[in-house]
Amino acid sequence: MRKIPTLFKILDGYRQFSIVAALAIVAVIALCGVGLVPKLARTGEISVVYAGIVAIMALMLVGLRLGYRALAQGIDSADKANRAVLASVNRDALTGAFTRSYFIEQMGLHVYHGSDEAVGYMQLDMDKLKVLNDSHGHSAGDAALSHLVKTITALVPTAIVGRLGGDEFGIAIPAHDNKPALRRLGEQLLRELDKPVMIGGRPVRLSATVGIALAPADASDAGDLISKADLALYKGKRGGRHAVVEFDADMLGDERHRRFVERELRAALLMDELELHYQPVFNADGVTIKSYEALVRWQHKVRGMIAPGEFIHIAEQSELIDKLGEWVLRRACIDLPALGVSVAVNVSPAQLRRAEFGKRFVAIVAETGTDPRRLIVEVTETVPMTGKGQEQENLDVLRQMGVRIAIDDFGAGHASLQYLRGFAFDIIKIDRTYVSNIVGNRIDSMIVSAICDIARSLPVEVIAEGVETQEQLAVLQKAGCTGLQGFLLGRPQPLAKLNAGRALARVADAA
Repeated sequence: MRKIPTLFKILDGYRQFSIVAALAIVAVIALCGVGLVPKLARTGEISVVYAGIVAIMALMLVGLRLGYRALAQGIDSADKANRAVLASVNRDALTGAFTRSYFIEQMGLHVYHGSDEAVGYMQLDMDKLKVLNDSHGHSAGDAALSHLVKTITALVPTAIVGRLGGDEFGIAIPAHDNKPALRRLGEQLLRELDKPVMIGGRPVRLSATVGIALAPADASDAGDLISKADLALYKGKRGGRHAVVEFDADMLGDERHRRFVERELRAALLMDELELHYQPVFNADGVTIKSYEALVRWQHKVRGMIAPGEFIHIAEQSELIDKLGEWVLRRACIDLPALGVSVAVNVSPAQLRRAEFGKRFVAIVAETGTDPRRLIVEVTETVPMTGKGQEQENLDVLRQMGVRIAIDDFGAGHASLQYLRGFAFDIIKIDRTYVSNIVGNRIDSMIVSAICDIARSLPVEVIAEGVETQEQLAVLQKAGCTGLQGFLLGRPQPLAKLNAGRALARVADAA
């Protein structure tokens, strides 16, 4: 570990002085031996005088050595005391972890170019802390963060722990050079967090995602080490959270790909390379269209058609998701008169977290002269809706102007019953995983029937997604679904093809 230079410069100066003084004393002893020994030998006093000189010089050498040791101990104690004071001043008031700036400074004392010290590093992000805040209050979230740091400290007493952001923490472990062992340590931490802990009078299980990296194997700079662990952390989040992911070199390629897609998507928005395809939603009869769902497609000039799964998640990491969402809404509003029925647009959780989302939505609806009662906003069940968070406030603005709200992929998330209890909505869209197994799986069939029964009592509409066979269609109609959507009934198509198809249908009917 590198030493803080301020105090240790004094010690270095004393060491150099001691060396020079010691050499001078040795030289004096040698000269005395050369000059005095012959003279004293004639007088018979050699043993007493020479021994006295040697003893005095030896005492001086011992004094220098003892002085150096005392000074070194004093400086070391002062250095430790100074660090302790700095550490106490630079601790997060809530959790007791180091502040971001001080943590990075301490990391720099261990991880730097030229250092051969091994350091294990874990980047940790709490999973769904906002859900806990919204459902139990911010005091519960604060208690969860404090419990997290206590758990880390108990598990790894030698770790340097820093709070890098709201629910993101860095954990540096000096003298740790084994990545598999570091992974096991991270997994043990997740198991400890998964044990119920009383928060706000209720037992709560906590979860986190961890990215790990090693110095100097993965990086020889503190900032670079944090960045690489963060890439691993992001991969863990994309994979479903509650995981420990090791950094590997391939992730740098993934990061370059992300930047490439972000740059190209930004250009696509400017050059109008995007388009909307509309998939019909049918009434329970499976014949009459009741609405359309707008699905964005990207026609790249070189790579051809790019599916949303390849770029939506990348857009959500930047402000591009806001620009993309506004483009989709504006285009859907412009196409709405030609569609003839209501249209649904998907809204990302990242958009709903923006304070200005509701205001911008209202402005686009007014700008295009759209009747808001013909618009449906679909939000995924993973968006936290309890409490009075920013997401709920934005959706309240939309409902007040007449926009209907649909829960998309219902049943795929973690809080289905919580949604039914506390969230004002108009449409439930049953996740396609239940629909795909509904014919051969009695449990899935019972779940779909139960959702339809609950919907009738609320009352709200129920739309089944992913209808692909006649057998599925028959079971869903019997269960009581009020809407049906899937490739069996109609595939997503651009507006021009929809209009051409309807024109042909009218000609066929006239004939």
